[in-house]
Amino acid sequence: MQAIVHQLGELFLQAVPTVLIILLFYFILRAVFFKPLLAVMAERDSRTVGAEKAREAAQAAAAEKVKQYQEALKQARGQVYAEQEAVRKKLLDERARQIKNARTKAAGEVTAAKVRVADELAAARREVAATVAELSAAR
Repeated sequence: MQAIVHQLGELFLQAVPTVLIILLFYFILRAVFFKPLLAVMAERDSRTVGAEKAREAAQAAAAEKVKQYQEALKQARGQVYAEQEAVRKKLLDERARQIKNARTKAAGEVTAAKVRVADELAAARREVAATVAELSAAR
């Protein structure tokens, strides 16, 4: 039994340098490799979160600009429609005025024609009466 304990003790003594080397590599790798790597990963995460926040802000700004553009477009369309309506009303008023003038002129021409026809009728009646008087005298 003592021989086994003695052999285990020698094994542990031989393993001490290996354990020390492993611990030394652990601390060296932790200081040289893992710390900078974790720092870079943390910075990348913070930049990613920052980029996501910037993206969300840009999207919100773009949505606001789209809303402003649509509102300006709506106002411009309303203004154009109002201008078109004013021009249309002006044209309709001008057309109504021209129609009224044409009707007045036509009514005047009709009245003049009626007077002329009445004069011609009166002249024809006088002529017929004169002709009737001549024919009755000739018989």
